[in-house]
Amino acid sequence: MKIIQNVCVNVNAPSSGDTRALTTASHYLPRGRRRNVLPSQLNFNNSTELQVTSQSEGKMNLEEYFKRTGFHGSYEKLDLETLKLIHKQHIMSIPFENLSIHCGERIVMDLEVIFNKIVRSGRGGWCLENNSLFGWVLREMGYNTTTLGSKVFNSTINDFGPNDTHLINKVVIDGKAYIADVSFGVSSQVWEPLELISGKDQPQAVGVFRLIEKGDFWVLVKTGRKPEVVNPEFAKSSLVNRKETKQIYCFSLVPREADHFFETNHTLQTDPSSLFTNKSICSLQTPAGFRALIGWTYSEVTYKPEEGVDVFNMKDIPDEEIEQF
Repeated sequence: MKIIQNVCVNVNAPSSGDTRALTTASHYLPRGRRRNVLPSQLNFNNSTELQVTSQSEGKMNLEEYFKRTGFHGSYEKLDLETLKLIHKQHIMSIPFENLSIHCGERIVMDLEVIFNKIVRSGRGGWCLENNSLFGWVLREMGYNTTTLGSKVFNSTINDFGPNDTHLINKVVIDGKAYIADVSFGVSSQVWEPLELISGKDQPQAVGVFRLIEKGDFWVLVKTGRKPEVVNPEFAKSSLVNRKETKQIYCFSLVPREADHFFETNHTLQTDPSSLFTNKSICSLQTPAGFRALIGWTYSEVTYKPEEGVDVFNMKDIPDEEIEQF
């Protein structure tokens, strides 16, 4: 069983390109370092300084990017249909992953570095990389695109975090605004941009999303389906979301530049309490659901909206079997 077998890069047909995408990413996961990793084990070239790299914006090679995502259509028409297509191609082709942290690599918010990593090296990235790259693609295409910051909901404190730790893009087409987010991952990943309208149900394969305006900020909410875990030993796994309706993040419409996220980018990859320093994550959406390797646990999730369930097939992967994935 391959972690990424039969993942679509052209929405309807399987391609070996996606296999390479997540397989390449998983090769960056060192043996024996897929459980909780202590920050003291991480090697950032012996530097703990706050990253202040500017987000240089050189020349974007759209042809290379579209080859990476398997998009073969025309992108001359800057309409909603084209935006939906390239958004879906991205999430089906490029993993959400934080493996650089667990390999001693520093994650930097430099567009050319991100382009080389994700497009030319076949890697994935987390939101600060993927959504920065996607925003650059949209701007190069000619879309009216604005970078926004969002605060992720923390179930431990039952509230949103204090800082903007998630980067998203607002796109305006024919006077209507949409939220594009290609890098939240797993069961909270939107497959298509969401219209920025309050209270409207926006059904997708993942579930029903709603954007709710609350004064000077907006909240993204998702209503999903009942999880059906086929492996008894994972029936109570914390990796399975059991809340039918959940808040994902909130955001304001204040435009943000790259430097707004520099401190967050540094903290998330160095703070001992950060999820990302303690757990390796690699996930990719598939036409049927998503696949993920989180720590030692591999999950293959199939959405079955007609039955009102999401089917979770989960197993722990020993080091000697990781190459099979």
